[in-house]
Amino acid sequence: MEWRKAGHAAVIVAVNLSARQFEQKNLVEMVNQVLNESGLEPGCLRLEITESAVMRDVDYTISVLHELKNMGVSVSIDDFGTGYSSLDYLKRFPIDEVKIDRSFIRDIFVDEDDTAIVDAIIGLIRSLNLRVIAEGVETEEPLTYLSERQCHDIQGFLFGRPMPASDFEMILTQERHQPVTPSPIP
Repeated sequence: MEWRKAGHAAVIVAVNLSARQFEQKNLVEMVNQVLNESGLEPGCLRLEITESAVMRDVDYTISVLHELKNMGVSVSIDDFGTGYSSLDYLKRFPIDEVKIDRSFIRDIFVDEDDTAIVDAIIGLIRSLNLRVIAEGVETEEPLTYLSERQCHDIQGFLFGRPMPASDFEMILTQERHQPVTPSPIP
C-alpha cells in the first residue's frame, strides 16, 4: 500500500503459506483483518499453498479456498508435481493458478521425462482454464521453451533475485519513469 500511495501501479503480492499456517482455523479471519487494516484490495493478494499442504485435509481445504476466493483473494498451488495430488481434487479446488516446481524446469533439456512432465502439466492446467507458472527459470533457453508452450508466467533468477522491498521500490520507480514506446501497428 505504501507503493500505491507513492504513485506506483498496483502490485500483486504473493505470500507463501506453510502447511501449519494454512491449517490455522482462523486463517480466513486473519487474512480479512490484514486486508482491512492495510487497505490492500483482495485482488492484489495471492496466497501460495504447497500441493502437499492442500492434500492433508481435502474437505477443509475446499472450504477455506472457497472462503478466500469469495473474498477476492487469488490462490495458487505451489510446487506442483512434487506431492500426491489427485487430478479429481485439482479440478475441485477453487484455485487460480498452478506453479510447476523448479525441479522439473531445472532439467528440462537434460531429462526427457522432465520435458514430457512439463509439457503435460502446461497442457492440463491450461485446459482447466487456470494460469500456469514455471518456477526456477535461470537461463534464456527454458524461457524460450516455456514461452513457446504458452506458459502464462515465468519466474526465477533470470528476472531477479530476492531483494529488500526498498530495492524493489527503486525498480518500480525506474519503470514508472521510463518513456512508453508505442508498438508498430501490424
